[in-house]
Amino acid sequence: MREADALPMVPAAAPGLPEMVGAGMSCSGKVPQLNVRKLALAASIPLALAACSREGDIAEGGITAVRSACPRVGVPAGTGDITLFNPADSTAATAIDVTATLTNVTSNCDDSGEMIRSDIAFEVQASRRSTEGAREVTFPYFVTVVQGGTAVVSKRVAQVTLRFEPGQARASARGTANAYVSRAAATLPEDIRREILAKRKAGDETAAMDPLARPEVRQAVLRATFEALVGFQLTDAQLKYNATR
Repeated sequence: MREADALPMVPAAAPGLPEMVGAGMSCSGKVPQLNVRKLALAASIPLALAACSREGDIAEGGITAVRSACPRVGVPAGTGDITLFNPADSTAATAIDVTATLTNVTSNCDDSGEMIRSDIAFEVQASRRSTEGAREVTFPYFVTVVQGGTAVVSKRVAQVTLRFEPGQARASARGTANAYVSRAAATLPEDIRREILAKRKAGDETAAMDPLARPEVRQAVLRATFEALVGFQLTDAQLKYNATR
């Protein structure tokens, strides 16, 4: 079993806004696979979707919500599996050479400083068709920070290598990644916080109004939401195979 070998930082696929989130705590835990197309919807209700959180950051005037400085960590749908073929230009079942799954994702978040750091760990489990001889297989993977459900603000590519021993059909290896967020950029504007925290008395016209229904409040909260996503760095052909198999 071998640890992942880090590669240099590469530019994000698209420019984004600053990475943000509100108050927080140190945290850890396993995370599920996420559908990247659903992230925008999930980010629109971030107060209920913190990956690691505590109550009390926004909890006045009848509004109780959960927020965290730690990002929600997950695996975008379609990037948690990879298949290698022999010959490489075939996608027939009889040509499958090696298959691998990215699983057992965990995260540990340190938000004690000005830069909030999330350390991500995961396991790659693979199997091969031919068990003849020893063999090493290297898989590229990425970690990306997505702000507001759609804007890619950073991306890093690395590699993880597995070794099959002679006669061994299965192998596994551990990989690691990390993501950073600026605490200054992670704080909701004070006027937005006041709007959300404003006390509302029973009988008042505003008592039954959800402050998140206001476009400016909703957009501010959306901008203050991000995810750290990890998955295999797939080619277009591999993405198509995963989507259609």
